[in-house]
Amino acid sequence: MRRLLTIIASVLLGLGPAAAQDITALARATGGAVSDRDGAVVLELALSQGVPWRVFTLDDPMRLVLDFREVDWTGIDAGTFDRSRRVEGLRMGPYQPGWSRLVMGLTEPLAVARAGLSVDPSLGSAALSIRLEATDPEAFAAASGLPDTQSWPLQRRAPVMAPSRDPDGPTIVVLDPGHGGIDPGAERDGTTEADLMLQFARELRDVLRRSGDYEVILTRNDDRFVSLEARVAIAQSVGADLFMSLHADAIAEGRAHGATVYTLSEEASDAASQALAERHERDALLSGLDLSGADDRVAQVLMDIARLDTAPRSDALAAHLVDGIRNALGHVHKRPLRKAAFSVLKSADVPSVLIELGFLSSADDLRNLRDPAWRAGMAAGIRDGITAWALEDAALARLRRQ
Repeated sequence: MRRLLTIIASVLLGLGPAAAQDITALARATGGAVSDRDGAVVLELALSQGVPWRVFTLDDPMRLVLDFREVDWTGIDAGTFDRSRRVEGLRMGPYQPGWSRLVMGLTEPLAVARAGLSVDPSLGSAALSIRLEATDPEAFAAASGLPDTQSWPLQRRAPVMAPSRDPDGPTIVVLDPGHGGIDPGAERDGTTEADLMLQFARELRDVLRRSGDYEVILTRNDDRFVSLEARVAIAQSVGADLFMSLHADAIAEGRAHGATVYTLSEEASDAASQALAERHERDALLSGLDLSGADDRVAQVLMDIARLDTAPRSDALAAHLVDGIRNALGHVHKRPLRKAAFSVLKSADVPSVLIELGFLSSADDLRNLRDPAWRAGMAAGIRDGITAWALEDAALARLRRQ
């Protein structure tokens, strides 16, 4: 396991009476910048009050992450805050209830040489300063990784139990617009994957609701970050009949066009699917959570047993969705059914799929995703696929394990 360089601070220790304020209250970011100085990169951030914080680095891609006990970023513009040539893609915002994050992409390996937060004993305002100095790729990789969550008091989500269901009630569909908040996903020509997927999820929700057969819940209904853990937990907490994660990625190499539907497999169906899953999971590391190691051995065995029933249902859902999309739009990707280890598909008891509606790296797909008429056709195709699956799934229900 990689050795992790993590700095964690609680700012109330050793401070005067004026600083002894409620550290759970919202702090405001009031100024600062990240700039190149004396061969190093220096980040300075002014806060209205001291808050607990931590800093760590992540590799592939290289970035520095700062967590805070909550900060209001409205006074900071990311474009003017970043004045360094060795920093790119600076983002900031909430990432868990009560917690905020700043993510700073690095163009070269930089190590945290010095980090500290000072609090004015009379005013209670705080100043954070971090100095990054050049290092080699091997040393950066060795010092990077997710921090130990046991040493950081993040909100832990209690286990959720699905509510009792009316067997004659509507089919509960959870739609998961990918990315959001500090994680915009793929970007092209001023359009972000997060914005497109939220727009489409709302339109699909309305199409499904109009049929009268579905109750639809969105994992997010605005531009906010939702962790992978929370997305899966939402589906479980509402007793979802199916979960669909919506994406429109971009690929750096080769060409891809048309919709694809993914189901869960630890072994990807092809190299492109593996690369796509790795990209999604790297973006999801913004949340500081990784579902792959969250279960002990007993729980893992129980979930594997549950997936013996759920996996065929997910595969059937994917097949019906492809048929529905093809019938509505006339085409899909040349290999539309694929498998990969996406964490959002790891619910043991809810049939789950991930739909790549298209690729922002394709001019044709981007044009389609911006076209309301095309999105309406896609939504109708998905609705038809869900309807066909629900009928088949109900017919096969008596054959499943009880």
